[in-house]
Amino acid sequence: MQVTRRQMTGALAALPLTGALAGCGARGDDALTVWAMGNEAASLPDLVAALDWPADAPPIRVQALPWSAAHAKLLTGFAGGSLPAVGQVGNSWIAEMAAIGAIAPVPAAAEPLLADQFAAVVDTNRIDGQAWAIPWYVDTRLQFYRKDMFARAGHAAPPLEWDAWKRALHDVKRIAGDGNYALLLPLNEFEQLLTIALSSGARLLRDEGTRGAFSDPEFKAALAFYRSLFDEGLAPVVTAAQVSNIWNEFARGWFSIFTSGPWTIGDLRSRLAPAMQDKWATAPNPGPDGIGSAAPGGSSLVVFAGNGNSSMAWDLVGRLLAPETQLRFHRLTGNLPARRSVWQQAGLARDPIVAPFAAQLDRATAVPKVPEWERIVTEMQVVAERMVRGQFSVDQAAREIDARADRLLEKRRWMLDKARAA
Repeated sequence: MQVTRRQMTGALAALPLTGALAGCGARGDDALTVWAMGNEAASLPDLVAALDWPADAPPIRVQALPWSAAHAKLLTGFAGGSLPAVGQVGNSWIAEMAAIGAIAPVPAAAEPLLADQFAAVVDTNRIDGQAWAIPWYVDTRLQFYRKDMFARAGHAAPPLEWDAWKRALHDVKRIAGDGNYALLLPLNEFEQLLTIALSSGARLLRDEGTRGAFSDPEFKAALAFYRSLFDEGLAPVVTAAQVSNIWNEFARGWFSIFTSGPWTIGDLRSRLAPAMQDKWATAPNPGPDGIGSAAPGGSSLVVFAGNGNSSMAWDLVGRLLAPETQLRFHRLTGNLPARRSVWQQAGLARDPIVAPFAAQLDRATAVPKVPEWERIVTEMQVVAERMVRGQFSVDQAAREIDARADRLLEKRRWMLDKARAA
């Protein structure tokens, strides 16, 4: 289900392009250009300099993109025929990039790079059996919790089964005192509800990703559980914008659990006072009957379609995924390595703060691989917030999310119907 470059050019007319086209024309010389974002882009020149790159190969040029403009840059680069050879792409964008024909499928010769990786992350990049990207680093979301508060409440750690977990939260709230809560679930963030839904086994979409499945019993059970955390006073009814400083509020005990990713480890180590450093830990997400699920995240490396130097581009991807380069990448950025063997080399599997991320990644679930997913999950959270505020029942919220998802997927249904009729 591909979109032509001409169709993309018309569709992009409404995009904000200020600054997005700067630096286009990446194929205008003999260099092998790589687009990367954020901290990864800052570290990539050091990685490239350490590679045993053939002397007769094209030089490697790194172009840094801000995350805020990266998505528009990728789309305008495709429409304008100015994509580079290799790029860093957020895993949630892979389905869209594959659908429009912007990226090349992973060739059989590069498939071994996927063998030493977390299955759920690899699955995120595999559509209809074909891999489209090689995971570069990984992340997911789990619980950051106050060890001291749980210990005072009589628990060594948050239980990993929903009913026991909720009872422990009530215990924590009691010892936290009036005006404080057990956990933070910002109403404008979809990740927490998505985690609960994946843990309940919800499929989210049905009919080849053309309609919502939010009225399924599994998703409604997740919605009901999510709502109960607010109804029972365990979480404040607030958005992230209403939390002045998450680190200070965590330290003062306004809440004792929040959900986040591995980047938060460095934040807590740098922002919390020394006296607080032995009072927090991480734990996998709870589920109905034990450890729950989560969406796998991170970024992958892709080779853009039609770049004219695909063999050298895949060679570069392979060198960046080599264990010694992955280890260096981890030390430069703090990112969690994509390759499991590097976790052992770096000692991450033995780190009590980091190791739970591996346990969570082992139980992660790929989200639906449709280009519309980010818009669908945003609508899901808009409706969920209205449910928490009393505007919808659980059943009404499920039906409303389905209706919104179905509207967003209307074009996908049309395109699949057209393809079947051809």
